[in-house]
Amino acid sequence: MQDVRYPIEGVIYHPEADARRYLASGAWMRSTVGDALRATAARLPEKDAFISDEGRLSFRELDEQSERLGAALLQAGLRPGDRAIFQMGTTLETVLALAACYKAGIVPVCSLPQHRELEIGQLVRQSGARGYFVQADFSSGFDLAAFARKMAAASDTLTHLVVARGPAQGDLSLRALIDGMPLETARRRLAAEGPALGDVLSFQLSGGTTGVPKIIPRFHAEYLGHALACSRRYKQSEDDRFMWALPLLHNAAQLYVLMPVFAMGTSAVLMPRVDLPRMLTLIEAHRVTRAVSIGPIAPQIMTYPDLARHDLSSLRLFTTMSRADRLEAHLGVPCSNLFGITEGLLLGSPPDAPAFMRHHTQGTSGCPEDEIRLLLPDSEQPAAPGEMGELCFRGPSTLPGFFNAPEANAKAYTSDGFYRTGDMMTAHVIDGVTCYTFEGRLRDNINRGGEKIGCEEVEGLVSAHPAVAEARLVAMPDPVYGEKGCIYIVTRPGQRAPTVQELMEFLVAQGLAKYKCPERVEVLDSFPVTKVGKLDKPALKQMIADKLAREAEAAGVSAGARP
Repeated sequence: MQDVRYPIEGVIYHPEADARRYLASGAWMRSTVGDALRATAARLPEKDAFISDEGRLSFRELDEQSERLGAALLQAGLRPGDRAIFQMGTTLETVLALAACYKAGIVPVCSLPQHRELEIGQLVRQSGARGYFVQADFSSGFDLAAFARKMAAASDTLTHLVVARGPAQGDLSLRALIDGMPLETARRRLAAEGPALGDVLSFQLSGGTTGVPKIIPRFHAEYLGHALACSRRYKQSEDDRFMWALPLLHNAAQLYVLMPVFAMGTSAVLMPRVDLPRMLTLIEAHRVTRAVSIGPIAPQIMTYPDLARHDLSSLRLFTTMSRADRLEAHLGVPCSNLFGITEGLLLGSPPDAPAFMRHHTQGTSGCPEDEIRLLLPDSEQPAAPGEMGELCFRGPSTLPGFFNAPEANAKAYTSDGFYRTGDMMTAHVIDGVTCYTFEGRLRDNINRGGEKIGCEEVEGLVSAHPAVAEARLVAMPDPVYGEKGCIYIVTRPGQRAPTVQELMEFLVAQGLAKYKCPERVEVLDSFPVTKVGKLDKPALKQMIADKLAREAEAAGVSAGARP
């Protein structure tokens, strides 16, 4: 086994030979996250690490306060290797709590303030969590601290509740823990008891569609190496400044923001929630150089009427999930598509990459040791050049196995160890570099009488319509074909959505086969999102199914009967 000081039962670790090879090549960083932060603080003590409307944390303050909190957590009875639920927002206190856990070897579990009994109960049981961090003032309409106490009382494992930004009422106060621990005492304790390179850093969650998330362990040296490889791909530097308004527990936040701040000395501007006018104001005020849209940000920008009031000239790159070409034309700053999966692959393109690479592919990995294959679905046969295939990969940051999930692990890999993503991609060679274009989920297709329609392909073309800000295609039940396509559209300000006929003419003129054209148009002000801020396609599918059923009932026709 590689350098693992606190092994966790149920975690599958990287094979020892692989760990040695990745450390030797530099694919893994020879450091824990805590040591990386200590080194950066020693080098840039007074530089701002994190900025928010509520205050700032210099690297010295971040290092010293997280040192004191980490030792205080151990003093209170938590142990290295213990897992901790987090119900905290995007605040400076959350940064401190995460950094303290990383230093103490306590493993944060990706959880959110919006989670309730079902999600928290499930995550506690799956992870065996003993710690619970909660932000008391997250919501004015819901007592999150009282909820946490209720969940802890019902749990067989939760023993330590830490309350931030509010009265502890007999539990542990985050601020009191920091204030009550002398810095030198904290440094000695963490030096003696802190984690090692191969220890688990965090428990992330899979993005599966089953409703029961699988736990993905990530490791100190591996995670740092993964984040820095991505940073190199994007050509980031110490003088970059990030904007982040999404949850800090997410894999994306930790890889794109927290790890580069801790290990490189970049800075980040935090917002507690997505507020587009305020976000653009902060980009201007703090001369932000990097921004990321995962979820609702890019669509809101496309429909924001006062964009010209903001000076965004400091931005060197804005990365988004898709349609970077339209965002770049709208913003007037370099934009590129991205792809990330918590199981261990990040794709992207730097601001000086060719336009086709940035706009029409998701880019490529920054780690030369990542191996990527496109395979025909449900096989291990390679897709032909130019043909769509399921994205499969293996490399230094590839998940060795889900936590306590032998059945899932048996299905997740090819016979030679490539992780199967369920994402469909096509490959393009641009200036000698193989890049990958996301075409949709393997199961995010419409089966129209035996003909498969890729939702992402149609969505991209519909989004090019001058009246359309954003579009999402879902399957709607049909008594003849089984399924047909329903397109949900958010229009641009002052624009009318195209009719089915108008949209078909537009799409056919772009070369789309007629059978792929949506056969119903629905207009929304915004798309429904999940509790983690991602598009809720199942909700869209249910909406159109319910609407069709109501229409059939009103017409006196069974929804499943042929007309």
